[in-house]
Amino acid sequence: MTYIDLNCDMGEGLDNDAAIMPYITSANIACGYHAGSPDTMKRTVELAAMHNVAAGAHPGFADPQNFGRTEQHLTEAALYDLVSTQVYALQSICRQHHIPLVHVKPHGALYNMAARDADMARVIVKAVRDVDKQLSFFGLSGSCLISAAEEAGLKTVSEVFADRTYQDNGTLTPRSVAGAMIEEETLAVKQVLQMITQQEVTTLSGKLIPLKAQTICIHGDGVHAVEFARNIHATLIQHHLTIQHP
Repeated sequence: MTYIDLNCDMGEGLDNDAAIMPYITSANIACGYHAGSPDTMKRTVELAAMHNVAAGAHPGFADPQNFGRTEQHLTEAALYDLVSTQVYALQSICRQHHIPLVHVKPHGALYNMAARDADMARVIVKAVRDVDKQLSFFGLSGSCLISAAEEAGLKTVSEVFADRTYQDNGTLTPRSVAGAMIEEETLAVKQVLQMITQQEVTTLSGKLIPLKAQTICIHGDGVHAVEFARNIHATLIQHHLTIQHP
């Protein structure tokens, strides 16, 4: 039997968290830097627990005006502090509510930069491991994030995207490029099934490339996020795929 995780970025100030939560198994919760606040972190942790969804930290650049999607170049010490501070913050809230913090997934530009920069990836992974070496680490399938986490001895979860297209080198198509986002539900579902059942994806140029799919990301800020989540969840069940946290 094939098992797959469905994750979504949560606590980012949108009004659809409660509608999406029943269809996912992992919630990546904003830690107050690119979005969120102590109050939204608390409410999202409680919402995740209510739906038996694994709570994860979603640290990003301190860049709320750009939603953490603008690249920043920090010293190793500043990068380490950026990540560890946010993970500690959510871990503290989880402990107050007797809910385990299960995983960490970097956000936005932080995620994309570290996916291709081995030095950045190592710093981020070290920060996570120093907080709690039992945390699982979510990273772009085949990227520096996954290899760095594996080298550090963390449990890794290779992430693929339902609503993003891919480049021939396995990276996500930049949002500034036409066709970066998949906005047709049928195409998103088709890509999800291809990635899970065949462990490959068709790139924006039409090339077929291999990838490892352990968790599927559905972006909560997508126009059709709730519909995507509901229908992807239903389709996976129809194809006898078990949806659960890794």
